[in-house]
Amino acid sequence: MTVRHRDRVPPLVWDAALPVLLLLNVVTAYPARELPVAAALTAALALPLLWRRRAPLAVFGAVAAAAFVQWLMDVQLPADVALLVALYTAAAHTGRRGTLLAGAVVEGGAVLACLRWAPDGAFLTPFVALSATVVAAAVLGVNVRTSRAYLAAVQERAERLALHQEQQARLAVAEERARITREMHDIVTHNLSVMIALTDAAVYAQHRSPDRATAAMLQVSETGRQALTDMRRSLGVLRADEPDAERHPPPGIAQLEALADQMAAAGLPTRLEVRGGHAHVPATAQLTVYRLVQEALTNTLKHTPAGTRATVLVECSAGSVGVDVADSGPRPALPATEPSGHGIPGMRERAAAYGGTLRAGPLPGGGWGVRTRLLLNSGGAASA
Repeated sequence: MTVRHRDRVPPLVWDAALPVLLLLNVVTAYPARELPVAAALTAALALPLLWRRRAPLAVFGAVAAAAFVQWLMDVQLPADVALLVALYTAAAHTGRRGTLLAGAVVEGGAVLACLRWAPDGAFLTPFVALSATVVAAAVLGVNVRTSRAYLAAVQERAERLALHQEQQARLAVAEERARITREMHDIVTHNLSVMIALTDAAVYAQHRSPDRATAAMLQVSETGRQALTDMRRSLGVLRADEPDAERHPPPGIAQLEALADQMAAAGLPTRLEVRGGHAHVPATAQLTVYRLVQEALTNTLKHTPAGTRATVLVECSAGSVGVDVADSGPRPALPATEPSGHGIPGMRERAAAYGGTLRAGPLPGGGWGVRTRLLLNSGGAASA
């Protein structure tokens, strides 16, 4: 509280306090015949302190010159304390050279003062006392300068840390947006593709086989509900009022069989094979496997003719999970540039989060294949 009240007072008021007190002391303590000289010397010593913060070395030089004139005139004044204040200011606002120079000047003045005004045979005692005062003023100024530099460094570090934290927060937001974009793309693209295929099948079979048309439309309804559930789960973390009962565990390797059945119902017969146990695979890695298979099968459903078949092979080991999706349908030639959509690029990003490199392209024997291997100990789970 004391520091806060002190900071409210302008610095000039504090700088003017000592000159005013010294001048009042001269006016009240000295006789009339000595007053003009004493007042003039006191003013020469004290008044420069008003500008000590703006030009510390210049003010010190002016005060030292006035003190030397005082010594030549053989006049002792309480205003000599202004020399110590000027030394403190020089040490607090200048570097090592300025502090040493100012200290040497004041120490020389102490020697001259003791030589002229010390009692006979008592030079050492006042000299030690004055020297200790000079050293104390210089050390106090150096400590203040060091403290200011330290506080400035701490403040700069805090500002850099705040900026770094803000940048990290922005990166986290960008990564979360990218994750949600990938999730929404996978969910919407897959389910809409399945629903379109089922609707086409229902339209084709509505007259010849009404039962099959009805089953297809029921499958469309189920697919739509599943899409809404997936979207609610993915976006539920963004809403504080989303009840926990509406949140479901993310899909994983165990749900691949249901995905294969769904693709088969949409017109893409899919054979699934899972090798090795997947209980040790983290949930985020299982979600990545599910989304990779889902995207690959969705692309096959969208870009291949009827009669195409797909195979999915998932190999689980202690430190990795391999994903291999292939189909038997023809594909158009690859474009000259990397596709700009969220399909294959999104799959590459998901695989890269687990240290995997995704390969997607035509197979030597015909068809299209997508293959990658996720490294479970690659540290990518956090970014996934």
